[in-house]
Amino acid sequence: MGLFYNCLIKKIMDNKQKAGSADRTRINIHEGYELDYWSAKFGISKEKLKAVVETVGTSASTVEDYLKK
Repeated sequence: MGLFYNCLIKKIMDNKQKAGSADRTRINIHEGYELDYWSAKFGISKEKLKAVVETVGTSASTVEDYLKK
């Protein structure tokens, strides 16, 4: 998908005006609190988390699978 699509999805998924449960299936490396949460959950540095997300994408389960290898 293109850059426009990625920006649109980020805007929709990270709408802070919408109340509801957090989306724990995706990792947004552009939000500090998400970097804190996910790096602690996986026991890795924020820098490593960013690198992995850039390699395999934002799916938390895909990141987790990659880290188990």
